[in-house]
Amino acid sequence: MIPLRHVFCAASVVTLATAALVPAHAQGVIKIGEINSYKAQPAFLEPYKKGMELAVDEINAKGGVNGKKIELISRDDNANPGDAVRVAEELISREKIDVLAGAFLSNTGLALTDFAKQKKFFYLAAEPLTDKIVWSNGNKYTYRLRPSTYMQVAMLVPEAAKLKKKRWAIVYPNYEYGQSSAATFKTLLKAAQPDVEFVAEQAPPLGKVDTGSVVQALADAKPDAIFNVLFGADLSKFVREGNTRGLFKDREVVSVLTGEPEYLDPLKDEAPNGWIVTGYPWNGVKTPEHKAFLDAYQAKFKDYPRLGSVVGYSAIHSIAAGIKKAGGTDTEKLVAAFKGLQVDTPFGKISYRAQDNQSTMGAYVGKTKNDGGKGVMVDYVYLDGAKFQPSDEEVKKMRPAD
Repeated sequence: MIPLRHVFCAASVVTLATAALVPAHAQGVIKIGEINSYKAQPAFLEPYKKGMELAVDEINAKGGVNGKKIELISRDDNANPGDAVRVAEELISREKIDVLAGAFLSNTGLALTDFAKQKKFFYLAAEPLTDKIVWSNGNKYTYRLRPSTYMQVAMLVPEAAKLKKKRWAIVYPNYEYGQSSAATFKTLLKAAQPDVEFVAEQAPPLGKVDTGSVVQALADAKPDAIFNVLFGADLSKFVREGNTRGLFKDREVVSVLTGEPEYLDPLKDEAPNGWIVTGYPWNGVKTPEHKAFLDAYQAKFKDYPRLGSVVGYSAIHSIAAGIKKAGGTDTEKLVAAFKGLQVDTPFGKISYRAQDNQSTMGAYVGKTKNDGGKGVMVDYVYLDGAKFQPSDEEVKKMRPAD
């Protein structure tokens, strides 16, 4: 006769073994695999991760999505496209994720966009801004949340044209995002102001800007205005050197991203006055949806949100809304559900365009001000991303058929 305790032990082993064979989604968990350059770009991505965590907590506290809790599994891509793809493979094969999200740099985002196409796996590009993600390299499996390079530059060009400056210099990081920002600015400003001249162009490597030579080259060209695309540590060095050498004195500056607290706050008493920027004036947005987000974020983290916080939070809520609409995580159903999907975010309701998988999330445009040794945004307005898109006919010419 087999002792009773052996029967129980055997039953436990069978139960554990059976549980190990049951897929995660059958156990009531939806796994989101998220990949990003956390070590390389902490200023944006630490708040971004907090935004995701807040969204996961909110969704799970309400019972999850379709009765299943969300689990977030994050990995670092070392700011390297090859590593991003390797990690994506690992998340699918070993972690059995249901959807893929993330990327900060445009080159890693493009690598994951191609991966999603090859693997026929749903991917939400939360942050990378390159237009190629939804246009020339676009595919049915990839959607993008943040307003693209084209959209943000298009928001700034009308303000640049109002300056009526003829001689422009441009500085940008020499990789996909910077290159496309500069190209778009030149094209759109030339269309708005045909007599404009571009008298200097500096394209230092990302993270390796030699500010002395860059600032001197721009000054030597004697431009009337400067279009800047540098961000992060590169921006801080550029501003410091430009202030020291008087580059910005009596010159207008139009600058993408500089109004984001991630990049404006570190400038402290070196923050410039009067730059026209895209950004996020977190302490001045008074809408009900933003106040609810702000209160919840501050209660959880005892800190104020950055733009990354809004992006991370909105990305998770987008995925949850898509899964709810699709009735599950089947890739083809999720792809279909995201077309025209509407999502409530701290910036208001957005939708994902059926024609190119780009969301209509907008951005704030305003000016920088050095307010007692701290950079802030003033005279800002929120611009709806839906109003800064190419026509459907233009999109069809740029985007391959799914």
